[in-house]
Amino acid sequence: MSEGLLGVVIVDDDFRVADIHGALVQRVPGYHVVGKAHTAAEAVDLTRTLRPDLVLMDIYLPDGNGLDVLRTLLDEPDPPAVIVITAAREIASVRVAMQLGAVHYLVKPFDFSLLTERLTAYRHLRRHLAGLRGDPVQSEVDELFRMLRSSASPTPRPTKGHSAPTLELVRNVVRATTSDVSAAEVAQEVGISRATAQRYLNYLEQHGLVRLRLKYGAAGRPEHRYHPSG
Repeated sequence: MSEGLLGVVIVDDDFRVADIHGALVQRVPGYHVVGKAHTAAEAVDLTRTLRPDLVLMDIYLPDGNGLDVLRTLLDEPDPPAVIVITAAREIASVRVAMQLGAVHYLVKPFDFSLLTERLTAYRHLRRHLAGLRGDPVQSEVDELFRMLRSSASPTPRPTKGHSAPTLELVRNVVRATTSDVSAAEVAQEVGISRATAQRYLNYLEQHGLVRLRLKYGAAGRPEHRYHPSG
């Protein structure tokens, strides 16, 4: 596994769907697909062998149920986080996934930007957890749970010259900050140029989804910094 990247195992009975999800994960900064499994048995064996940070788990598998796989993984030392991706819409499945600690539940078919958003939010949560020192106070615990939740306000449909996945990534970087960020910091996080990051930030600010704060220094023009709108 590459240093600094979160390893992902994808579990789906459909080889084609697994490949599609794998290609999407590979495009999200900070992630690397380390393996794919197409049965419950393969999922358990592969996870035990590769020790991924995250598993994208289907529920309908030819030899079992993905939720049973999740139960098995919870008994492992240092179990991975799990995002359930499935066609199962039954409230019982959703309830069990929540009880077992799945960090998200996506129902097929879904907009791929939703998975990008969930992956980005989870990566920022991991980074935030790593930066905590000592026992967290209540406000810090609240912030950790907030970082996993999606914003109620949708990202606007991008105009010509804007990419929807990039727009979502830029917004997620701002959303995950505990203070504010600059265009240069966003550019480094997303993997785009500073000018491109500034263009997307301007677009989000115009739609009221991020807020601009001017930081004045000793001399020169003020630095533009951005923080979540809500």
